[in-house]
Amino acid sequence: MATTEDYLTVSELTQYLKRKFDADPYLGRIYLTGEISNFRIRQNAHQYFSLKDEKSKISAIMFRSAFAKVRFKPEEGMKVMVIGRISLYPPSGSYQIYVEQMEPVGVGALYQAYEQLKKKLAEEGLFSKAKRPLPHFPRKIAVITSRSGAVIKDIMITVQRRYPLAKLYLFPAQVQGDAAAGELVKRIKQVQLTGTFDVLIIGRGGGSIEDLWPFNEETVVRALSTCTIPVISSVGHETDTTLTDLVADVRAATPTAAAELAVPVLSDELLKIKQQRLRLYQAFRALLKIKHQEWKRLAAAQIFSQPGRLYEGYYQKLDLLTQQLRQNYQQRLISKERQLTLLMQQLNQFNPLERLHLMQRQLTFLQKNLQKSATNYLQTKQHNLGAIAAQLDSLSPLKVLGRGYGFATSSDRLLKSTEEFEIGKEFVYHLADGKINAKTLAIRKDVIDDRKTNI
Repeated sequence: MATTEDYLTVSELTQYLKRKFDADPYLGRIYLTGEISNFRIRQNAHQYFSLKDEKSKISAIMFRSAFAKVRFKPEEGMKVMVIGRISLYPPSGSYQIYVEQMEPVGVGALYQAYEQLKKKLAEEGLFSKAKRPLPHFPRKIAVITSRSGAVIKDIMITVQRRYPLAKLYLFPAQVQGDAAAGELVKRIKQVQLTGTFDVLIIGRGGGSIEDLWPFNEETVVRALSTCTIPVISSVGHETDTTLTDLVADVRAATPTAAAELAVPVLSDELLKIKQQRLRLYQAFRALLKIKHQEWKRLAAAQIFSQPGRLYEGYYQKLDLLTQQLRQNYQQRLISKERQLTLLMQQLNQFNPLERLHLMQRQLTFLQKNLQKSATNYLQTKQHNLGAIAAQLDSLSPLKVLGRGYGFATSSDRLLKSTEEFEIGKEFVYHLADGKINAKTLAIRKDVIDDRKTNI
């Protein structure tokens, strides 16, 4: 029976299997083909994806340093050929391939990268921009190419032969290798900063797609697209087409053709000038002859011999218009005088002074009526006040007392019935001409006739 020492931990088993994978010489370098799956680009990072076929799938990882060397852009579902090693990842216990190189199946990596970048830049519109025309008589031409190559020699010979008035300025750059793209971009920017050149020629001789690859780099293409002067691209042979050829204003098949496009033939231009001068002289002679004939015909015209007749019709028209103006002026003046008279009459009818006198008379009349109405109203109110005062006076308690009546109070309280009097208690009896202090000696109640009370 197995003891506890016979059991392995998961980590021990995983480490053992990993050593087996790493020590196996057949798994140290694997050439594998498959279809990319679960791929999502991670910028400046390691790439994780899977490779699969119809029956199986394997996890894959490509470190950032190795992925930076891939010339094309891997895509989901793309079939590729990879070179790498098989190993086991201990934390998950799964085996995977560590990819060191990757190539697309069917076409080369550079061609795949070329087509992908071409499609990308075309969608951005870099190749469809309006092409600028080349100046016909350039004075200063910038050339970006190798210092020792045949390109600059061909251009110099062609320019010197065709148009020696133009000056060539070489901006030497590496045109092959990994550092070439950076140098080309640097030279393009240097030409633009100078700002005095009429044309820029960029190019190199023929070669393989690897040799011409710097002219397919995105940085170079974008630098040329922002160049402010016309660009002639001459890269490789006539059958070679780089992205710089597509973004340039003009593409030349060879360096010699680039120089021929950049400058005219001086002798041909001088001949054209002579021909144009002759044509101009002949055209001027013909035009001068026509103008002289027209002058002679006009000088013989009757209008110049008797210029006064030119104005006879205008004089008559002026007299007629002057007479019409006077008549219209008189009629308008009479009409305005009539309108003025009518307005004066209307104004007199509505004279403010007359209206003021009328309003003053109305005011005086209204003031008299107001004074009379106020006097009558005051007399009426005084009469009404006298009547009301007489009625009030007749209802005054003093009048009642004056007829012989009186009333009794005790402690400032009015005594109204025999029940409020107390035998032996003093009270005050009020009369019309004074008061009497009295004392109750006896109380006698009278029987009240109900019939009188009802009355």
